Amino acid sequence: MPADADLDAVIKAGIRDIPDFPSEGVLFKDITPLLADPASLRAVVSAIADPHRAGGVDAVVGLEARGFILAAPVALELDAGFVPVRKAGKLPAETYRESYDLEYGTATVEMHVDAIAPGDRVLIVDDVLATGGTGRAAVDLVRKAGGTVVGFSVLMELGFLSGRGKLTDVDVSALTAA
Repeated sequence: MPADADLDAVIKAGIRDIPDFPSEGVLFKDITPLLADPASLRAVVSAIADPHRAGGVDAVVGLEARGFILAAPVALELDAGFVPVRKAGKLPAETYRESYDLEYGTATVEMHVDAIAPGDRVLIVDDVLATGGTGRAAVDLVRKAGGTVVGFSVLMELGFLSGRGKLTDVDVSALTAA
């Protein structure tokens, strides 16, 4: 795996800014160029998994939609299950649900009630930490199910949006910041 400074450069080179997407005034961080490069994707997945390899993670929660892309291979790296947290109405069985505010509106996410067993140690993974609403909702869903959140890991943190402030009760890590 590249050194931290090299990984930061790889990540930043693989993310492009798309202005006014999905709405005017939002600067969207497009990670698809990073995902298209196997070496970069492998380095990112490994870097997210590394701090948790000895920690006994039972499940990795991925947040819809881009969090899925990172969380599933992280789960494989940690020999853990993958649990999707999806937008309302997308999961077929009984769910827990949480609503939250985000930088361009409001939303609701859901997780199957049987996805996490009481006492499971859970790592939550997403692509970007922005306002923290989705992350807060995911933490609350895991706790509703009786799980213990061992960390919240993201590829990139948008510090100017202060999302970390909504997650003061969990260990938050970001591979890079913007």
